[in-house]
Amino acid sequence: FPPSLQVFPSQDPLDRADFNAVEYINTLFPTEQSLANIDEVVNKIRLKIRRLDDNIRTVVRGQTNVGQDGRQALEEAQKAIQQLFGKIKDIKDKAEKSEQMVKEITRDIKQLDHAKRHLTTSITTLNHLHMLAGGVDSLEAMTRRRQYGEVANLLQGVVNVLEHFNKYMGIPQIRQLSERVKAAQNELGQQILADFEEAFPSQGTKRTGGPSNVLRDACLVANVLDPRIKQEIIKKFIKQHLSEYLVLFQENQDVAWLDKIDRRYAWIKRQLVDYEEKYGRMFPQEWCMTERIAVEFCHVTRAELSKIMRTRAKEIEVKLLLFAIQRTTNFEGFLAKRFSGCTLADGTVKKPEVPPPSTNPFLEDETGTETDEIVIEKSDPDKPKKPKVPDNPFHGIVSKCFEPHLYVYIESQDKNLGELIDRFVADFKAQGPPKPNVDEGGAVLPSCADLFVYYKKCMVQCSQLSTGEPMIALTTIFQKYLREYAWKILSGNLPKTTSSSGGLTITSLLKEKEGSEVAKFTLEELCLICSILSTAEYCLATTQQLEEKLKEKVDASLVERINLTGEMDTFSIVISNSIQLLVQDLDAACDPALTAMSKMQWQNVEHVGDQSPYVTSVILHIKQNVPIIRDNLASTRKYFTQFCIKFANSFIPKFINHLFKCKPISMVGAEQLLLDTHSLKMVLLDLPSIGSQVVRKAPASYTKIVVKGMTRAEMILKVVMAPHEPAVVFVDNYIKLLADCSTDTFQKILDMKGLKRSEQSSMLDLFRQRLPAPPPGGDSSGSLSLSAPTPEQESSRIRKLEKLIKKRL
Repeated sequence: FPPSLQVFPSQDPLDRADFNAVEYINTLFPTEQSLANIDEVVNKIRLKIRRLDDNIRTVVRGQTNVGQDGRQALEEAQKAIQQLFGKIKDIKDKAEKSEQMVKEITRDIKQLDHAKRHLTTSITTLNHLHMLAGGVDSLEAMTRRRQYGEVANLLQGVVNVLEHFNKYMGIPQIRQLSERVKAAQNELGQQILADFEEAFPSQGTKRTGGPSNVLRDACLVANVLDPRIKQEIIKKFIKQHLSEYLVLFQENQDVAWLDKIDRRYAWIKRQLVDYEEKYGRMFPQEWCMTERIAVEFCHVTRAELSKIMRTRAKEIEVKLLLFAIQRTTNFEGFLAKRFSGCTLADGTVKKPEVPPPSTNPFLEDETGTETDEIVIEKSDPDKPKKPKVPDNPFHGIVSKCFEPHLYVYIESQDKNLGELIDRFVADFKAQGPPKPNVDEGGAVLPSCADLFVYYKKCMVQCSQLSTGEPMIALTTIFQKYLREYAWKILSGNLPKTTSSSGGLTITSLLKEKEGSEVAKFTLEELCLICSILSTAEYCLATTQQLEEKLKEKVDASLVERINLTGEMDTFSIVISNSIQLLVQDLDAACDPALTAMSKMQWQNVEHVGDQSPYVTSVILHIKQNVPIIRDNLASTRKYFTQFCIKFANSFIPKFINHLFKCKPISMVGAEQLLLDTHSLKMVLLDLPSIGSQVVRKAPASYTKIVVKGMTRAEMILKVVMAPHEPAVVFVDNYIKLLADCSTDTFQKILDMKGLKRSEQSSMLDLFRQRLPAPPPGGDSSGSLSLSAPTPEQESSRIRKLEKLIKKRL
């Protein structure tokens, strides 16, 4: 559409851009009869034209005066702007005049204000000076008359007023008043100390003085004086108050030894009561004199006990030491209930740091019964924890002196644990191995729980005595007897095997006896192995928790020295040895059947039947052993899975080795072996749940090993079944099915097929030619690089080693 139509839309055909006059006329006169109205139509068009002309004329005439009107409007606007600018300038001039006028008016006001402030300061300073001068005179007079009650209030006021004159010390009169105040303070201090010395002489134990109002007011004055005066008063009073204690409990007195330590604490309790009755009101409450006396008593007692224990160290026994520590910690608890510990802020005894929240499962209350069995299960995070007992600020204030002698306690625990281990060994020999009880699921040996209960008791007791070096020494003892328990109770009672229990060795390879019968473990021995395995697993988990708890108890600076990793490794070795024994037993039970398989005349088999007797024998042994092991390892399922994996890794390569010994093999014999191999594969896949009422899916890691190994055995038999003519097809089929480019394995396949040496030679040459090229950067040994060696390849390497050793021997 043209722009005109976009702005002014119209339906008139004359306004269209594609207007056609012929079509428009044909629209007006569609027929011949309509031509009769031609005059009327022409008149209408002429009328319309006249109207358009009138409109155009009006518009044109209206535009003639637009330019003149615009110029006139612009001139008027410029005049208005000039008028506005003039008014703004007038307003600005008037504002400046007003500002100048205000400044002139306020100049005098500011001067008056400064004069008033200076005058007020002068009057205040003079008033303070008058108060200071009068106060100093009164202070000196009251000091001479020992009017300490009035002096206490007056001295504080004088000191406060004197602070206002710090900036006027250059004035001689002010400096003189300040010196008089200091002299009065010094005189008051000396005078008060003399009064206390007279009332409570430091020489002798007899108290000639006593509480008085004068001394009480003197203490109030001491609060305002130099803090050293207050400290000197406290020191002298406490020293005089405890002088009798040093005489009564001298080192040469019988009452001073540890067996009568209760009398020390009874004496101080009586003294504290006596002090409260006689002198409680004499000293200000904020001095905390009762607590200070108790704290000083603790310091003196700790020093005296340390000295006497060093002198008589040989007389210290465990029971006597524990008795003294118990009574001392009880007294420290009494102090914590009675006092707040505010006087300990000088650093003599630091408040123990709150340890971070612990995640270990030892959450039972240690202040309660200490003989409860340690809980192994993880704690419920939603279960509310018991509120922690507030730390005792007086902990160790006296009992710290026993720490150098805790070696007696550590040696005692060493002896007790040694006797405990010996008793465990004797009980095991007397009672024999645990009775087979499948319903129990392989119960943990009772001695294990007893050992850790005793450990916990020792740990809690030692942490109450000290959290320093004795805890490290106790940890060393724990480590020693954890190892002894692992070797004497666990490893020492594992059933012995006729072959080497350390696994596959060169000696066992050289002395291999095919067809030899190995004695199997009895049901009792299998249950014992599973019980020892479960016990080792319990010890492993509990030792880890014990390490965390010890780190929680010991000082933060010694945490790094707590490490039970070696002991946990020891229990892991016991677990590994137990699993290896179970695997060796089942593996050895299957050996006769595999030997029988390798000695059968497979070239004479005429037809394929059911599974062979040797397969039935292997399945029978598996069904006899595996359910017993599974039920006795019900509480440690992951180790049963490890047993299954290790057995598969041991049995499958051995089965393939015996498969290579079956030579020569006919086509029917190979088919029978393939059927037997498939039967064994199904049994192995079902091994984790064989004989169980609850069928569980085998772990994926185990299934992968069985499928990979047994599929290789099936591929070997399929290659044996394949015709060796043409040779190229046979070689390519071998490489494709087995993905093994070892000439040794190919040689064994040819032996199983029963080919002659001349045929084998040509086959081997062709095989070497058809081998795929090694990948760039790989070794040139001729073997195909795989992601991981198959079990048969691992066995092949062992056989090569065996042959090499036999040749050298």
